[in-house]
Parts: sequence; C-alpha cells; structure tokens
Amino acid sequence: MNTVKIGIIGCGNISGQYLKGLGQFPILEIAAAADLIAERSEKVAKEVKTARACTVEQLLADKSIQIVVNLTIPKVHGEVAMQVIGAGKHVYNEKPLALDRAEGKRLLDAAKKKGVRVGGAPDTFMGAGIQACRKLVDEGALGDVVAGSAYMLCGGHEGWHPAPEFYYKVGGGPMLDMGPYYLTALVQLLGPIKSVAGAARITRPTRTIGSQPLKGTVIQVETPDHVAGVVEFASDAIVTIATSFATPVNTHAPITLFGSKATLVVPDPNGFDGVPQLVTGGKDRPRQDVKHVHMTGYLRGVGVADMAYAIQSGRPHRASGEQCYMVLDAMQGLLESAKTGKRHTIEAQAPRTASLPAGLAAGELDK
Repeated sequence: MNTVKIGIIGCGNISGQYLKGLGQFPILEIAAAADLIAERSEKVAKEVKTARACTVEQLLADKSIQIVVNLTIPKVHGEVAMQVIGAGKHVYNEKPLALDRAEGKRLLDAAKKKGVRVGGAPDTFMGAGIQACRKLVDEGALGDVVAGSAYMLCGGHEGWHPAPEFYYKVGGGPMLDMGPYYLTALVQLLGPIKSVAGAARITRPTRTIGSQPLKGTVIQVETPDHVAGVVEFASDAIVTIATSFATPVNTHAPITLFGSKATLVVPDPNGFDGVPQLVTGGKDRPRQDVKHVHMTGYLRGVGVADMAYAIQSGRPHRASGEQCYMVLDAMQGLLESAKTGKRHTIEAQAPRTASLPAGLAAGELDK
C-alpha cells in the first residue's frame, strides 16, 4: 500500500472533523492546506505535522498531491472542483456536489475527459449503522420495501454556527444542507431514485445570529427553510421526506423503512455508528436492536480513504460523483417541483455502490 498525498482547500468549521477522520487511515497523508484566510490554513499546518500552509494555486501546482478535499462553502464547490480537475487531480467535495445539476454535470464531464475521479460527501453511509441496515435489506429481512419516511427537522443553525448566513442563501437551506445525508442513505438502502415531487416555504424571512462573532446580525432568508416531498425509487418504494430549519422539536425517527415482512428504524444518517432497530410481527412487538457487524468508529473522511484505495486498485470508489449527482438532481427537483407543481424525473440513474465487507481492520479498507 502506497501513501496517497492529499490537499485540503477550505479550512473552516467542518475541517476539524475531517482532520480527525483522515488521520485514521495510514494510506492518507495530508500534505497541504489552503484557505482564503491564511490563519486557518496555518492552524491546520500546526495541527498536522505533514501539512504545509499554502495558497490554492500552490496546492494545485504540487504534482505530488493526488486527491484534493474541497471543504469550501457550498456555492463555490463546483468552481473549486473544476480548478482541481483542471490541475489533473482527483477531487472529493463536501456536500452538495455543486450548486445545481448543470454545474454538477459539467464537473463530471470534465473529470471524465481529464481521466480523474470525483467523489463527495456524505460518506456516513459507510458507517456500521447504515451498513447493518443495508445488510438486512439485501438479505430480504424486510421483504418488499413498500414505503419509508425521512425527517430532518430542526430550528436552524444561526444559534451556534460562527458564520451561518450561507445556510439561508441560494445553495443552502435544509434540503441542500441536510438532504444529502438522508437521500444518500436511502439510495444505499433502496437503489436509484426515479422521481420526486416537492413542496416548500420560507417560514421565517429573517434570522438573527445568536453566536459569536456575528451575534445580532440579521440574515435575509432567500431559500426555503422548510422542504417536504415524495421520493419514488426505481425499486417502486415510495418515501416521504421533510427537511426543516423551522421546526425545533422533532419526534420522528430519522429514517424508517416499512417492508412487507418487517419495519426497520434506520439511525441518524448524519452519524456513522447509530444502532438500527428492527420490528417484526404485530404492531405491539418491541423494537429489537440490530448488532453491528462492520467496523465502528469511522469519522468524516472515510470516503476519501476509500477513494485512495480505489485509485490504487482500480475498483470504483463508494462515495461516487455519480451518486452525488443523482442526489443533487433529486434535491433540485424537489425545490423546482415546489415552484411548478410538477413531478421531476431524475436525469441520471446511479447504481448502488458496493457495500463494505465485514471484518476490516482499523485504518484499513478493502482493496
């Protein structure tokens, strides 16, 4: 196994979680970090002995770096990723893949022409929780999965995030921010998405930041803060979904799948190691915890490590650009459907990527 050098562009709030996760895998070496605010990249360089702080241009010019992890704000994901591809490097984007499907398609087309890979968050589906659920679905424990529900309901991020404005601008909102976790988990469990229909609203037209350093700043909300809809899968399963920054109290399970034999309560797809629960028989039967059979303890960045292994062996990587694009198409379709009242048919059908084998050692993935 040869070490794969990676660079990080964007050293903001999410980068700390990635640094911990990327450090779990000996195959990865963080070689460089770049940010428009130099102090941020310098902080990363102090925390990671192998990394140096540099400009984006210097990072892209470094021929030893094979993968760039793009942790910039959502509205520039596509723009930065195109620069990475232009430099002949593989790119792994934080979610969403791009601002819209047109930009996402340009990104995938450019990567194909350049002969490089595109991957993207979320990679939480590689955690033991979702992998245990997939095993049950694939083994037929639920029977025919008829329906499902997916709910991410919260009051918003302005109370805790240091720079929350982008969550309420075009390219943000609860669907583009949190929808990727839920839709990606559902794709991993049920397969490709066939169509979507949505409804949306701006519940609170202004938000006041309650966290430092911008406490008291008023945000004008420009994108729906509550999005709901119906997601139809190629398998014929029909799932209702709701994502909200306007409903602070949530009593729903994150994801529930209703099958002809059993019901499966899927753990929070924004985490890795939640415990699934299976309900069989009559309505009064208790939930049964499902044991993990896969590696626990993964953090954000396992998808990058999987890409590194895939580059060396030639196999497909799991957090694929095609999967990210289908999820982006579905999210944009839900928002468009809310405006037009028309169902949106998904443009590109991305097949499910391979499940993880059980019994992997810590810090290793399958070759």
